[in-house]
Amino acid sequence: MPKRILEGVVVSDKGDKTVVVKVERTIVHPILKKIVRQSKKYHAHDESNAYKAGEAIRIVECAPKSKLKTWEVLPKASA
Repeated sequence: MPKRILEGVVVSDKGDKTVVVKVERTIVHPILKKIVRQSKKYHAHDESNAYKAGEAIRIVECAPKSKLKTWEVLPKASA
């Protein structure tokens, strides 16, 4: 089974080798039939502390690295 890849925005980079990423999704509400935004925060492993708050990044599933971290950041795309 392929690993999931999510895109989001870094909301916190205070932890060592850890970033908190907010991922937003749009869904159709089951009763109201309106498009609603949902967001969830994920803790991701950032080995080199390369990302800062406000940056858009991609994260990928991995084996658990700690109690909360089961995601790791993909490397920055070269320009």
